[in-house]
Amino acid sequence: MRLSELPKGTAALVEDVEAVHASDAIARRLRDLGFVRGEPVRIVATGPLGGEPLLVYIGHTRFALRRSEAARVRVRTEAMAALPVVEPGDRQGVREVPVEDALS
Repeated sequence: MRLSELPKGTAALVEDVEAVHASDAIARRLRDLGFVRGEPVRIVATGPLGGEPLLVYIGHTRFALRRSEAARVRVRTEAMAALPVVEPGDRQGVREVPVEDALS
């Protein structure tokens, strides 16, 4: 399953980030940001028009991703009771990075 297809609020684990070509800068940057095998991930909100961007928690960090970027991340869903529940209003331990800075 792709991260872009994950239902809002469903916990999952990152399987892989797929690169379009060998020197795919977006795939490399997603990996650098923490989208690596085994990391817990969850979509907590979507934008109003067309559902973009997606607000995604990866570990304890949140990012806004375009659907096309989220489609590069393969995930698997799991019943993960150990995954901490972090609500969008809870900023403790959360580092925000604007998507423009995060993916450039």
